[in-house]
Parts: sequence; C-alpha cells; structure tokens
Amino acid sequence: MKETTRPEAPEAPEAPEASEASTEQTPPARPHTGRRRNEAAHRAILDAALQLLAHSDGTPVTIDAIARAAGVGKQTVYRWWPSKGAVLLDALTARADQDVPGPDTGTLRTDLRAFVATTFDAAQRSTTASALRTLAREAARDPHLADLMRTFTATRRTALHDLLSRGRERGELPDDADLDLIVDQVYGVFWYRFLLGHGPLDTTTAERLADSLLTGHAAD
Repeated sequence: MKETTRPEAPEAPEAPEASEASTEQTPPARPHTGRRRNEAAHRAILDAALQLLAHSDGTPVTIDAIARAAGVGKQTVYRWWPSKGAVLLDALTARADQDVPGPDTGTLRTDLRAFVATTFDAAQRSTTASALRTLAREAARDPHLADLMRTFTATRRTALHDLLSRGRERGELPDDADLDLIVDQVYGVFWYRFLLGHGPLDTTTAERLADSLLTGHAAD
C-alpha cells in the first residue's frame, strides 16, 4: 500500500522588518471648536440684549434686534431662549451673578457688607444702570417687562436670603430673625437711592447699612 504524502502547509509570510513597516501616522484630530463658538455666540447674545435694553429709550427690544446686534441668526437665539423676556432675564441675571458673587467668608458681617457694597457698585456701572432704569420705567406700562422685573428682583432677593440663612445657621442671627424683612430693608434703600438719587450708593453707605441691620437683629 502506497503511503500518501500530505502536501506541506505554506509558510506564513514573515512580518515586515521595522524598517519596512509603514511610517504613516494618523493625522491628529482637529480641535473641536463648536463649543467655543457656541459659548461665544451665547455671550454675544446676552451682551447685545443688555446693551439694547440699556439704550432702548422706550423702544421695544425684539429678538430680531438682539440677533442683529449679536451678529447671529434669529434661530440661534431661539435655540436657547423661547422669548425676548427670557433673553433679557438671563442677561440681567448673568451680569448680576458675575458682578455680585455671593461671598461666604464664614462671618455674616463681612459677607453682608461685601454683598451690599458690590450690589451698590455694580448697579451704577453704565450699561447695568441704564438697563435697570429702563426696565423699572417700562415695567409700569409693559406687563411682560413687569414680570421680568419681578423675576429678576426675586433672584437677587434669594441670593441675599441665602447669605443671611447661613449666618443664622452659624448663630449670628437669632432663630426668629425676619430674614425677608432684612432683605426688604437692603433693597428698599438700594432702589430708593438708585431711582430717586436721594443719597449716595457707596461703600460707606453699604457698610453702615449692613452694620445697622445686624445690630438691630443681633442674636442674644
């Protein structure tokens, strides 16, 4: 019986020498700039809305006007906000949060003095001052701006209320301290002087106001 010879398996090809291997590298990915563009457009829209409100002189601020001033399309504005009121509210709130951060130094007197002083100072900067005066004036005859005014002032009241609450939790105010009344007193002085020019809104006034409120509501 003849012996069957199996064909030999072909040898596997040798791996190419390192010198023969392809030296091509994958080109680095291009940096993604979409987020930066979006942030820049978002900021431009808020700045444009605040500028238009500051210089509107009673002329209604529209989405079209905001888009043109920001250099974007109207749909870009609607992508983030449903109405002009929402844009204006975000613009005012963002500026207030930027200019009047909520201090938390661990001492109520220091925090309250800083909060009131920065509130007074920020509101007197040209664009912000004009925008707030326009908003206060036009809110009397425009229900939408009246709602915007109430919502904006509520956000500022909340920021101050939170600051006072921290002080009360540390025992720097009595448990029965009327925090809403303290907030009213701070903003009552602010709006009275801001709108009527009755007196200065300077650091000295801010510190005297803060000290008088804490003295009147001091914990036993």
